Amino acid sequence: MKPQLPLEQLAVSAYSVPTDAPEADATLDWDATTVVVVEARAGTVYGTGWTYAPAAAGLFVDEQLAPATLGRSALDVPRLHDAMCRAVRDSGRPGIASCAISAVDLALWDLKARQFEVPLVGLLGAARETVPVYGSGGFTTYHDTHLASQLSGWVHGQGIPRVKIKIGECRGRAVARDLSRVRQARQVIGDKAELYVDAGGGYNRKQAVRVGGALAEYGVGWLEEPVSADDLNGLRLIRDTLVCDVAAGKFGYGLPYFARMVSAGAVDCLQADATRCGGITEFLRAAALAQAHGLEISAHCAPHVHVHAAAAIPNLRHIEWFHDHVRIESTLFDGALDPSGGRLTPGPAPGHGLTLRREDMEPYRIA
Repeated sequence: MKPQLPLEQLAVSAYSVPTDAPEADATLDWDATTVVVVEARAGTVYGTGWTYAPAAAGLFVDEQLAPATLGRSALDVPRLHDAMCRAVRDSGRPGIASCAISAVDLALWDLKARQFEVPLVGLLGAARETVPVYGSGGFTTYHDTHLASQLSGWVHGQGIPRVKIKIGECRGRAVARDLSRVRQARQVIGDKAELYVDAGGGYNRKQAVRVGGALAEYGVGWLEEPVSADDLNGLRLIRDTLVCDVAAGKFGYGLPYFARMVSAGAVDCLQADATRCGGITEFLRAAALAQAHGLEISAHCAPHVHVHAAAAIPNLRHIEWFHDHVRIESTLFDGALDPSGGRLTPGPAPGHGLTLRREDMEPYRIA
């Protein structure tokens, strides 16, 4: 049994990484992504976690979460998670607070696995050897050539048999272009690959039903956030109307959110993001909740955060090989995985297997 070393430090840093091209979805556009990194230390062992959130999440770690966790046993991750949730009572759990909790929780699980010198999936217990992925990008800002190149690279270059593009452009006011891009995507990937779309909550209910019906012509099997994820009745109505699966949940900041979504019958597949929902601790709970309702779960974005936890989940559908985060994680860390063949295999290194490239990170540091 490893000694109960206390958590001694939570070191926080933030980085802004420019995109390699302008990116946008139905309701937002961006040209850089901020990642907040937390390094947890117990003795001489370090664990690393991160969240894709404003740099303010790092300040929140320093001011609210460190006082609630430092000095306690670093092995008792659920207890530390609970302490963090209690500490943010007056601040509010959703949003920045949950992102900060997520980064610390991820660092703690990595730290614990490294302390026992085992891969994180070995600590959690494996349910599968490999994890299916889908290529994700297809931003509404991409011109046709760029879109075709990205999709072809995943399907024909790396053998990933499922891909997703963004639709709902201009908050649902460019449906003709949405359908044109879906038609092009199907032509590029061929008939055998699965095609998914993410509407980003850009449509209203009846518009989503009309678009969803048109998508069936192109064999779209996954419609993500056809309306706002807060519109649970709308999601349920669309789910009951369309043939394709309806998915949502990526903006869940805690277990009660997921409970409301699955109880409402709003989705065919629940999404969860461990960099937002409360880390590995809450991600695993969300997966169990989905399983209790006969649903699968899909990990949203940040593939290297999710791969070990995903391998420990029996009701996993897949994880998202998101272009923006793949590029960032490959830039800032050593140990990035290869999605060739459409599956990731958790590596044998302790923890989540990624280590910081400190010299390469410095040009992007903002805090």
